[in-house]
Amino acid sequence: MNAVLPLPVVLPLLGAALSITAFKSRRTQRLISLAVLSATTVISVVLLIQADRFGPVVAQMGGWPAPFGITLIADRLAGIMLAVASVMLVSVLVYAIGQPGAERNHGAFHPVYLVLSAGVMAAFLTGDLFNLFVAFEMMLTASYVLLTLGGGREQIRSGMTYVVISLVASALFLTSLALIYAATGTVNMAQLAVRMAELPDGVRLAFGLLLLVVFGIKAALFPLFSWLPDSYPTAPSPITAVFAGLLTKVGVYAIIRTQTLFLDSSSRPGTLILVVASITMVVGVLGAIAQDDIPRILSFHIVSQIGYMIMGLGLFTVAGLAGAILYIIHHIIVKTTLFLVAGLAEVRAGSGRLAAIGGVARVYPVLGVLFLLPAISLAGLPPFSGFVAKFALVEAGLSVGQYVVVAISILVSLLTLFSMTKIWGGAFWGEPQFTEDAADPEAPPKGLRVMYLSVGFLVAVSLAVALAAGPLYNLSDRTANELLHPDRYVVEVLG
Repeated sequence: MNAVLPLPVVLPLLGAALSITAFKSRRTQRLISLAVLSATTVISVVLLIQADRFGPVVAQMGGWPAPFGITLIADRLAGIMLAVASVMLVSVLVYAIGQPGAERNHGAFHPVYLVLSAGVMAAFLTGDLFNLFVAFEMMLTASYVLLTLGGGREQIRSGMTYVVISLVASALFLTSLALIYAATGTVNMAQLAVRMAELPDGVRLAFGLLLLVVFGIKAALFPLFSWLPDSYPTAPSPITAVFAGLLTKVGVYAIIRTQTLFLDSSSRPGTLILVVASITMVVGVLGAIAQDDIPRILSFHIVSQIGYMIMGLGLFTVAGLAGAILYIIHHIIVKTTLFLVAGLAEVRAGSGRLAAIGGVARVYPVLGVLFLLPAISLAGLPPFSGFVAKFALVEAGLSVGQYVVVAISILVSLLTLFSMTKIWGGAFWGEPQFTEDAADPEAPPKGLRVMYLSVGFLVAVSLAVALAAGPLYNLSDRTANELLHPDRYVVEVLG
């Protein structure tokens, strides 16, 4: 099993190389990408099952023992993130194949998309901070190309905002690495878990806060979120969907990993994290309510929902972390789905502006259902996955007396419902009103059925998460236990 561990990173990189050689054959590129990402999905699920049953799967690249070589490790958290991310990457790729635009018009789409996939997988699997930095840079390079691929002036401008902020975060990350290495003599995360405990409490806390800022930029935490609503809505819907579903969650993953592995109960900034989480929830949802464009509303909701995940971390309890992990699973699926539905609505109605369109559900009832189900799940209505995840977080907060942050999370959930009804009332209900750019119902764009198939599959996955809430919560609970008691992680890496 250890020999399989590098494959989620290696296969997409090999696929990207093969895809470049087939630059002029879109059909060949599609077959390569679908085969690679499907294989990666199977491997990720196998790794998750292995990590859950038998403990972390570890591979030392080149036979060099830790901490001297490159360590890859898949514990329960990494396995969950790999499995969910792989499913999303395949689904969005299928949608992109169906949608007229960047995928059809640019031979660079598939190689760059596979490099992005490799970066995401590497971030989840790496066992040292330097290679986490490398994974972030792979994602940054690929995501900038995808953001601006075939774009106009506005898309290039938004892409520049994204890349400048990301480069600032990267410079800060590299500085943090230098300081951590100077203080501990290592960047291997398992060894850091041991050596951080030997540092004074103040130094440990400073490193924890520094990494929180670095990864907070990637995750779009308050007050480091302003780049996201400006960057995401200008990109094609499949690109925005994969960014919304996955890239910010890589930042959240890194925050959870470093805060639980490097800091103990005496040095974790729990109160600060809860304050940041609360403000992130409120600012994000208020920003969403103020918008009049579906992609921008959904972009602000990314910020708001990140607050829920960080809230679970800030409790630093098994129940809180379990709720956060379950919420991440739910949010990746639902948010990806909503952005893809927004892309379909724009194709059908000709615009994403609420003031310009209306009655989409009356003319295209299937599209209305595909929006409604994930929308009410995002708002947290029972019996959908969003309700289960939010209920777990609320229960965890009440159990440790964090009544203020729980009250804020419930209020934000109600405001989320309001903003979803705003989209429903403005774009999907009412009298039909489409712009001149709307697709002709009698001659729909080629590939539209493929787009519907991809979205329908993701809606079904979201419903499956709600139906399997019990087993998924139990898995999240075991994962949270493993995170708060990282001895096994350290032993498996260092031996």
